[in-house]
Amino acid sequence: MAQHVLRYWEGRFPQLKPVQRAGNRRYYRPEDMALIRRIDQLLNQQGYTVRGVQQLLESESRVKDDPAAILRAIRDSLVEGLAWDDRAER
Repeated sequence: MAQHVLRYWEGRFPQLKPVQRAGNRRYYRPEDMALIRRIDQLLNQQGYTVRGVQQLLESESRVKDDPAAILRAIRDSLVEGLAWDDRAER
């Protein structure tokens, strides 16, 4: 990954926070690398915009931090799936 791309992503995605060492060198931990790979996949393979990835990561962090949000997300997915199934049967 190009250095300028990583710096840009650090500014756009607050979840990406590498450890800064002496001389302002950055150390990317395994969880940082996993996030970088995920951002890259969403942007360059799945066609998301930067704003779309930001919204996706924000919503996932809200769901992860709020058990009730997890249940609401499951409920919404089930409702959406049932509605799709009803449309497919017609």
